[in-house]
Amino acid sequence: MSAQVPMNMTITGCMLTFYRKTPTVVFWQWVNQSFNAIVNYSNRSGDAPITVGQLGTAYVSATTGAVATALGLKSLTKHLPPLIGRFVPFAAVAAANCINIPLMRQRELQVGIPVTDEAGQKLGQSATAAKQGIFQVVISRIGMAIPAMAIPPVIMNTLEKKDFLKRRPWLGAPLQVGLVGFCLVFATPLCCALFPQRSSIHVSRLEPELRAQIRQQNPSIEVVYYNKGL
Repeated sequence: MSAQVPMNMTITGCMLTFYRKTPTVVFWQWVNQSFNAIVNYSNRSGDAPITVGQLGTAYVSATTGAVATALGLKSLTKHLPPLIGRFVPFAAVAAANCINIPLMRQRELQVGIPVTDEAGQKLGQSATAAKQGIFQVVISRIGMAIPAMAIPPVIMNTLEKKDFLKRRPWLGAPLQVGLVGFCLVFATPLCCALFPQRSSIHVSRLEPELRAQIRQQNPSIEVVYYNKGL
């Protein structure tokens, strides 16, 4: 996650710059989802192991979903204004986040993540808490991408009509990358802070078996806590 700004400013900037040709769309979506897969795996919650086969399936599914979304939307926007085409990478990234994060953290959905009391004492494993945590991370990641992928296209669409960039087209890519980096510097910490790292869930929303177990051990507990991951 500490590499989110420098890596994403480069990858996102290139996605927004080289969105016109199919080979470059495929390449940069693949690079982006490869990086996202590493981030999602490294920042997962819980300690349940995930097999190499599951990792491979998650990686291929997420990458294929992103590329297919990007190419499908690209073909639909051929006859629309150029500005609309600039937002295709964002739509692909948003869709891919909905695929990549749950798949890379699928083991949490299968066996659950540790839930604790306020003092940090483990009470059990909950798949319901995992679902809530993953949903929060998906929202955070999409929110993180909105400023970086929505503001620069509008600015660049305006600048590319000016003589300054027309005479210096080579400035387009570095300028785009810089704009994305500027947005990410603010968006990354803000969206990571949308939901607390140590999230909570009401006992009444947990699985019946775990809820009964907690009620039996300590009837006074109303809220349990878990690490949602990043």
